[in-house]
Amino acid sequence: MSKSLEVFDEIFCLTEKSKLLNGIDLKKKWFKSADLRVIGQYLQKFISYNNDLFKFIGVQPSIEGTDQNTSLSFRSSSFIGSIPLRSPDTGKQIGDFVVMPRFTGSDRFQDYIEILNLLGTAISPEVIDSLSLASGKNFRPPLYLEAVKFITSLEILLMKPWRKFDNVELLSSQPLGQVNWNKYINYEYKVEHRLKFPIRKNILSEFHHEYSEIRYVFDICKIELLSSNTPQRIKNALRSRLSFIEEKLYLHKPKSCNSILIKSSDNPSIKICKEQANKILKYKLVDSTAWRVDFSDVFEKFVQYIFKEVAKEMGGKLFSNFKFHSKTSYHYPWELKHIEPDAIYQKNDFLVFIDAKYKSNLYNKDSKSEKLKEDHRHDLHQIMAYSSFSKTDLKYGFLCYPSDKLEPPKKIIYRNGINEVTNTVLILGIPLKKDSINEAKRMLTNELNYIERRTTVPNSGLAKVAV
Repeated sequence: MSKSLEVFDEIFCLTEKSKLLNGIDLKKKWFKSADLRVIGQYLQKFISYNNDLFKFIGVQPSIEGTDQNTSLSFRSSSFIGSIPLRSPDTGKQIGDFVVMPRFTGSDRFQDYIEILNLLGTAISPEVIDSLSLASGKNFRPPLYLEAVKFITSLEILLMKPWRKFDNVELLSSQPLGQVNWNKYINYEYKVEHRLKFPIRKNILSEFHHEYSEIRYVFDICKIELLSSNTPQRIKNALRSRLSFIEEKLYLHKPKSCNSILIKSSDNPSIKICKEQANKILKYKLVDSTAWRVDFSDVFEKFVQYIFKEVAKEMGGKLFSNFKFHSKTSYHYPWELKHIEPDAIYQKNDFLVFIDAKYKSNLYNKDSKSEKLKEDHRHDLHQIMAYSSFSKTDLKYGFLCYPSDKLEPPKKIIYRNGINEVTNTVLILGIPLKKDSINEAKRMLTNELNYIERRTTVPNSGLAKVAV
C-alpha cells in the first residue's frame, strides 16, 4: 500500500487551521459509498465516529460550508502522534491521521533527540488501545528513539557494579557442596578420576546471564544507531558513547532473548535499563496503535534549561515548578490547592516569573482568531497572577512561546493608575532547537541586566520603583 493510501491527512502540531479538505474530494478517495447530496452529514458522522481519537491527539476538526461545498479542516495542539480513522459510510478503517513535530530538519525526530539528550530527560510516547495504524511503523516513533533512551539507561547502570550469584558446575578435588554423585559414579572406576568430584557452586560475578542479555540488546541498539535509519547528527553525537559502552562490555558475551525478566529485588537503575531493553525487544512484535507525545512538557523543560544557564552566569537562582500553596479553612472540590509557575528567577530581592506555553501564537502573528485571543488572555492573566508575588512596584514576567526563529522580548506594560504599580509582561519567542540556545542566553542576559538596573538601588539590598 502506498503512503498516500495509508495517510488520511498529515499536519504539524500547533496548526491554527489546516488546509481545507473538500467534501467531494473526500468522497472520491475515502468515503466512496457516501451520498454526495448530503456530504455534510457524512463529514459530521466522520467526526463523531473518530471523536475520541481526535481528542486523544489534541485535534479539533471543524466543518465549513453547506451542501456540496462542505469542507473539513483541523486545529492541532501541543501533541504529536498518529491515530487510525474509520470511514463514516462503511465504518471500516481507512487511513491514519498524523500530527508531526514543528521542526525544519530532514528528520522529524532529530532535533527532539538532541534536546532530550541536552536536558538529560526522556519523555515516552503515550499509547492507547485502538485499531492498528494503516501506515504500520512508518508513523510510529522510530526504533532509534527508544535506542537512545536505552543507551542513556545503560550508561547509568555501568556506573555501579552489577554482580549476581551464578550456580555453576565444576570439578573439585574435594566433595564440597552439592556433589553430582550420579555423574561421579560413571567414571570413578578410573583411578585418575577417583578424586575428581563434579560439584555445583555459587560464584559471585558480573558475568551472569542477565548482563549477557543486556549486551545482546546493546548490540541491537548499536546496529540501529549506526544505520542509515538514524540521522547523521545523532549518529555523530553517539559514536563515542557507544565505543565507551562497548569497551566496558567487551568481556560479556551476548545472549539472545525475547524479553528480560524484571525482579522485585532489582535496584532502580537495573529496573529502568531492563524496562527499556524490553521495549527494544518488543518493538517489532507490537502492533502500531494510536500514540502521542506532549511537546508542551519538552518545551517547558527547554525554557527552564535556558533560564537556568542564564541564572548561573548572572549569579542568580532559578526555582523550577515552585508551588504557592493556598491556605483556607476548607477547599471546594473545584478549588486549586496550589499554583505553580514554570520557573522563578531570583537575585537578591529581585524576582522575575517565567511561564512557558507551547501554543501557536507566534506562528500566527497576524491572525484575528478568537481562539488565539482567548488563549493569550488566559496566559496573560496567569503570568500577571504569578508576578503579584513580587514585592517590588515594578513587576516582571516572561511569557515564552515557540517560534520559527528567536524573537526578541516584546514588552507589554500594564500600569495601575491608582497606586502606580506597573506590571510588565515580556513575550519571548524561542525555537525548539539546540542551535538557538546561545543566542537566547545572550538576549536574556541583556534583558535581565536591564530589568535589574531599573528595579534595584545600588549598594542596597532593597528594591524600589525607579525614579
